[in-house]
Amino acid sequence: MDKIYVLTDRRYAGKGEGSTMPAKYVANVLLEDRLVVDALCRAGFDAERVAWCDAEVDWASARACLFRTTWDYFERWPEFCTWLEHTSRVTSLLNPPHILKWNLDKHYLRDLDEVGCNVVPTRFVRKGTLGRLQCMAEEHGWAEVVIKPAVAGAAINTYRIHLEERRCAPRSDHGFEELWARLIREQDMLIQPFLPDVVEAGELSLVWIGGEVTHAVRKQAKEGDFRVQDDHGGTVTSHRASPDELEFARAAMKACESHCQNQGWPLPLYARVDMVRDPAGAWAVSELEMVEPELWFRFCPEAAETLSLAVKERLGV
Repeated sequence: MDKIYVLTDRRYAGKGEGSTMPAKYVANVLLEDRLVVDALCRAGFDAERVAWCDAEVDWASARACLFRTTWDYFERWPEFCTWLEHTSRVTSLLNPPHILKWNLDKHYLRDLDEVGCNVVPTRFVRKGTLGRLQCMAEEHGWAEVVIKPAVAGAAINTYRIHLEERRCAPRSDHGFEELWARLIREQDMLIQPFLPDVVEAGELSLVWIGGEVTHAVRKQAKEGDFRVQDDHGGTVTSHRASPDELEFARAAMKACESHCQNQGWPLPLYARVDMVRDPAGAWAVSELEMVEPELWFRFCPEAAETLSLAVKERLGV
């Protein structure tokens, strides 16, 4: 029986004793990972959930490793990159390594744009670039912006800044220019216009597995915030995607697949298409997650079965 390791991070290994998140949040993580493990076992695999950083695991013993809740990778970037390089040489990774490395850095949004996918307007700023944030934003006519790192997750170092009113959310101990100067010294950054639709209607996430959209959710920020992640008090509800939403998500994945084919890479096995309305009112990709996207299997347990069968087909077993 082929071994499949379902990957989590050390905080959620076992019963999640290492996490400081609320018990309900941890319970949801464990539930959704269990749904995946159980589905893989029913598909004929010997599936086991382990932390990616567990030094006791023999990665070469597995037919494949399936990324699920490795949400600490950006906090342990050098260690994770070393692990990724080693593990990709001894077993199969799902999603495949080239896709993982591409998708880890939000510069992938530019590649999607180049193959015809509408993405949230974005200015990419390299680490160490000199210049004031206000000047960079004004070059695009943006009076209110969101800044975020190119490599990060869970809205780490993500801020909403109203330039004229000099407001920053979440609050910073320093002015926004000093905040920007500190962040750009440390890492590549993105500047995007703040989109009111994120607060008014929330962000839609359509889950794509094995070539089909299986289900969708709506993520809504808590009152007074713009970050939709439940880490920051946001709420998630099941959503029935409309025909135009399905059409856009499928088109986004076709663009993604086109880029992968152009690079000579295998196609992705699963993804999450995050989408919002752009300044013109059209759907735009805010993020297209293929490394460790939360897929909300608790809202659609049968999607875990779809994933297990897609894994089986991909591995040819």
